[in-house]
Amino acid sequence: MRSLRARLFLAILGVVLVAVGVSLTLGIVLTRSAVDQTLRDQAAQYRQHPPPPGTPLPPPPPRVDVFSGDFRNYLAGLLIAGGAAALLAAGAAALLARRLTQPLRRLSEAAGELAAGRHPDPVPPEGTEELDRLALSFNEMSEQLALARDAERGLLLSVSHDLRTPLTSIRGYAEGIEDGTVEPRAAAAVVGREAERLERLVGDLLALARLRQGVLEVRREPVDLAAVAGEAEERLRPRAAAAGVGLAVEAGPAACAATADHGRVLQVLSNLVENAIRVSPPGGTVRIDAAPGRLTVADQGPGIPPEEIPRAFERFHLRARAGHNSDDGAGLGLAIVGELTEAMGGSVAIENLPAGGVVFTVQLPAPNRR
Repeated sequence: MRSLRARLFLAILGVVLVAVGVSLTLGIVLTRSAVDQTLRDQAAQYRQHPPPPGTPLPPPPPRVDVFSGDFRNYLAGLLIAGGAAALLAAGAAALLARRLTQPLRRLSEAAGELAAGRHPDPVPPEGTEELDRLALSFNEMSEQLALARDAERGLLLSVSHDLRTPLTSIRGYAEGIEDGTVEPRAAAAVVGREAERLERLVGDLLALARLRQGVLEVRREPVDLAAVAGEAEERLRPRAAAAGVGLAVEAGPAACAATADHGRVLQVLSNLVENAIRVSPPGGTVRIDAAPGRLTVADQGPGIPPEEIPRAFERFHLRARAGHNSDDGAGLGLAIVGELTEAMGGSVAIENLPAGGVVFTVQLPAPNRR
């Protein structure tokens, strides 16, 4: 018998029956003892206060016989009362077992829906406090799993698009070289650019996977954030020039020190500057500011709707924001920014500028003082 409801019913009923049996046994024993004691008390009183002479002697006190008619009637009434109590207990046990197992049955059905790939309706909290917590935890898990499935579908769609576009371009130029309609040098430049794009996408995916698994090494070392800002500007200057966007770097008068991983900080800043270049219009400027423990990147793009800011660092969530300037979109880069900054013990915040555009602020731990 594996049904929890049946086991609960039998367990409750068994406990009640044992309690009724013990009560009946004690009742019979105590009743007989009380009757015997009463008769003994009457006999002792008779001996202490005998009747006047000539009074006929009363008959001796009868012994309480279990098999006497009166006692059998009493015992039968007691057993009937016990049987009625047992029947009532059986009904109460059945109702209680159903009451306790009904929320679990609903949870089991919802779990089956979830396992089948469907999104079940929320399980209503009911029953005991523990069952309420279980229902709320299940509902939260179901919502998180639904979000994860949506994110997985979005990731597959986005990655397949990002892979298909450069591969189509490479294949087209390869066919153009083969049939002589495309000049090889121009085709080589396009193929190299698309290969670089594929390499960047694969590297971003690997970095995200390693971050999620906790196997990406992140060092803690003194870092000069002004030097990192200069490296990022030098690295992305050709891309900014090709997009018609200017780069401006400013560093505070004090030492721009932080405790982080130099290479990872450069990757974070490069991703932010690259996204800022994509969304800034031609003729705009991307500003990079360095201060002790802080880096900021400000663009002149369309901004981010306030309701989208909490999800800005989810993979591919802000793709549409950069679609007019680049096929790459703003997706994995920002996700890597959030994961890497958190891995270095820092944080990143987003704020829309009053004049338009967005500023990203990366806070990193201060250098260790000795």
